[in-house]
Amino acid sequence: MKNFFYERECQNPQLREQSLLARLPAFINYAKQECQHYEQILQHIDAEEITTRALLAQLPITRKSDLLKLQAKNAPFGGLNAKTANISRVFQSPGPIYDPENTSDDWWRMGQAFYSAGFRAGDVVQNCLSYHLTPGGFILDSGARACGCLVVPAGPGQTEQQLDIIEHLKPMGYSGTPSFLNIILDKAKAEQRDISSITKALLTGEALPKALRQTFSDAGIEALQAYATADIGLIGFESQADDGLIIAEDLLVEIVRPGTLEPVADGEIGEVVVTSFNVDYPLIRFATGDLSAVKSGESACGRTNMRIKGWLGRADQTTKVKGMFVHPQQIEQVRQSYPGIAKMRLSVSQANYNDQMHLQCEFDTSALTEAEIDTASENISSSLKKITKLTGTVEFVALASLADDGKVIDDLRPVD
Repeated sequence: MKNFFYERECQNPQLREQSLLARLPAFINYAKQECQHYEQILQHIDAEEITTRALLAQLPITRKSDLLKLQAKNAPFGGLNAKTANISRVFQSPGPIYDPENTSDDWWRMGQAFYSAGFRAGDVVQNCLSYHLTPGGFILDSGARACGCLVVPAGPGQTEQQLDIIEHLKPMGYSGTPSFLNIILDKAKAEQRDISSITKALLTGEALPKALRQTFSDAGIEALQAYATADIGLIGFESQADDGLIIAEDLLVEIVRPGTLEPVADGEIGEVVVTSFNVDYPLIRFATGDLSAVKSGESACGRTNMRIKGWLGRADQTTKVKGMFVHPQQIEQVRQSYPGIAKMRLSVSQANYNDQMHLQCEFDTSALTEAEIDTASENISSSLKKITKLTGTVEFVALASLADDGKVIDDLRPVD
């Protein structure tokens, strides 16, 4: 049995770097010819000169946070897609942001991550990331199938039904968020259900605290992480627990000082910026909004690509809740629906590893009855769910009581 999904995962790192940099000039020219966005922002760039990381670092950055405006002007993909792209699906992620998919095998390049996590041909995988509108379920689905696995497209929620499926089909693996796997474990324990068939998990969409990883280990589940986005697909993956994320093949990843074009020194925290050689959806210096840092050395597993330390926060106030991005613009959209509210702040916290949202609203309730206050709270909660696709509690606070610090989203979750 082969040791790696791609044999080039153990190639000489200098040769990999030379090969990727050698592809840059032709790929930049291709993007300028095929994509309206790059035709505009790279029009004065001589692609033939971009042959080193230092020269790549002089190119403009396209930020994930730019997509809302770009797509509003040029639907659906903001001109980042190739004119000759073979797009089969269009997804809508919170924002809304639209993402394309070519349904060819392993288009998201997730096979590497599943293989590294021990998934092999014939394994049955219960995939519990959502297939509804957002691409997460399809991203994991394609990676598991690339390893020859049989996928149960379970999606999230309906825990009782999930337990029935596990007992009936006895899947060897789980893929999805850490928090939902924890919910399944808790429910199984409370109801004395047998889920012992699951011995491995590929987790994504949320941070994985060490204590929760240990919980999974105690339950006989070896859990490894993958870092992927709806724009890029797989960016990095674990080969062994808590030893950094190995960058996926065929990507150039930079760690850049937030708000600048400048890469930081190895070990310093900065924003993850990716160049992806995807002919359908070329991404050149695409800033994810996620913070990380280069982890020195090579993995003991034999894979030789660069590693990063994992998710270390956000470069902006956009945050991920239960695997879904929530943007400050969405909270402002809620506020604008209620003229009497002066300011809002969304706090994101955790309870038993489950993300929770709490929306504080500056609002003068002195002239309202208790029933009117309850109705107003229910209406705002409904608007929050409609706009973000997530549930949160609502609290009215006195006018001018929220800090005047520019924060719209306050992420209170610990960074493990």
